[in-house]
Amino acid sequence: MSTTPSITPSITKTKFVYVTYILSTPEKVFEALIKPEITRQYWAHENVSDWKAGSRWEHIRYDSEHKVQLAGKVVECHAPERLVITWAGISDFSDPSKHSRVTFELEPFDAMVRLTVTHDELEENSGMALAIVKGWPRVLSSLKSFLESGQPIDLFSSPSPDMRSELTA
Repeated sequence: MSTTPSITPSITKTKFVYVTYILSTPEKVFEALIKPEITRQYWAHENVSDWKAGSRWEHIRYDSEHKVQLAGKVVECHAPERLVITWAGISDFSDPSKHSRVTFELEPFDAMVRLTVTHDELEENSGMALAIVKGWPRVLSSLKSFLESGQPIDLFSSPSPDMRSELTA
């Protein structure tokens, strides 16, 4: 009896890193990442969890439907320096192989906070990988604007034709 070896193609992983500086304190930036009443103001979603390692977290659209759009597990939560979560579309939540990972690192920098967001373990060229490349800069720009001026960026407004071509490029 002969056996034929099975070859499973390997999946190439990629990562996205975004760094921004926010005129705020680490405590305020950290709260803005985890408190639903704050995240809804600049992200139009609520991040909901008890933020203990091993707990589930959910990213819930802040509208009349309150639909869970993303979910994952809390890997680490060391306020106000570091938060690590897994990240998956809700339909992929039950399959850990479909989870990516997001690490938020907050460091004081003069009168500012250096916020580094690393989204890794992403399947290269996947829908999620392509979406976060455009999504994280918009969300983190809105966070920065909100914490510094009290005014978030409207993430869901219709962009001008110039901005629309930039977002789809």
